[in-house]
Amino acid sequence: MKKIFAILLITILITSCKSDDDNNNSQNVSSSFSFGHYWDGTVVSSTDFNTIQYTNANGEELSIEKLRYLISDMTFTKANGETIVIEDYNLVDLTNNENLIYSPNVEIPSGSYSNVSFTFGFDAEDNINGAYTDLNATSWNVPNTPMLGSVGGYHYMQLEGKFIDNSSAEVGYAYHAIRAADGSTTPPTVEETYIEVNLGSVTITNDVTSNIEKKIPAWFKNPHTWELTVLNNMLMPNFDAQLMMNANGQNVFTLGDIIQ
Repeated sequence: MKKIFAILLITILITSCKSDDDNNNSQNVSSSFSFGHYWDGTVVSSTDFNTIQYTNANGEELSIEKLRYLISDMTFTKANGETIVIEDYNLVDLTNNENLIYSPNVEIPSGSYSNVSFTFGFDAEDNINGAYTDLNATSWNVPNTPMLGSVGGYHYMQLEGKFIDNSSAEVGYAYHAIRAADGSTTPPTVEETYIEVNLGSVTITNDVTSNIEKKIPAWFKNPHTWELTVLNNMLMPNFDAQLMMNANGQNVFTLGDIIQ
């Protein structure tokens, strides 16, 4: 990703706001984001994995064995519409307890912001096939195959585990979110399914850590009650399933406590 450009952009934005910041006695501070994971109010950690103990909105019992997802373009918006965009990304990996705290190496001006937001996944500009060697090394890229619309790119999320099916057997599921692509049409039908997550307004006075809460059950409900007995695997080439994931994902992330 264009990190050098991002730093220059942020520097320009901070400089352009300097007169207002000086009037408000603002200072540059660091901002970190801590990602917590919950199932109906109960904290979920990797120690809870591999045990069937959760029930989704469709009444299906399930476990979690893998959970990792990508966030990018953390953005701070002022009341006058000015924005500070941190054009970088973070692969949150609850399975291996990696990157649960994201601390961009960029300071921002203290003050009031009308909204803090980020992108779940990559937007169209950044979702470039094979562009990120670190993500390639973690098998995060999407195969560039006709079945997947020959657009490649990267995953947004991998949520995997097992569930109890109608015959009381344990069956694996792989809830993988990517850009929606239908390779059966000519040309392939492609629709962007990244999610712009708006966390709301914040006032930053010092170095700050914002707790972002991911409500895992939301992936399985509202507006679509997810039936794992029907939709459990081969979801990446399933265009309609990806659109359903996108709709359900609008309700997953919320802003928790802010520590400063």
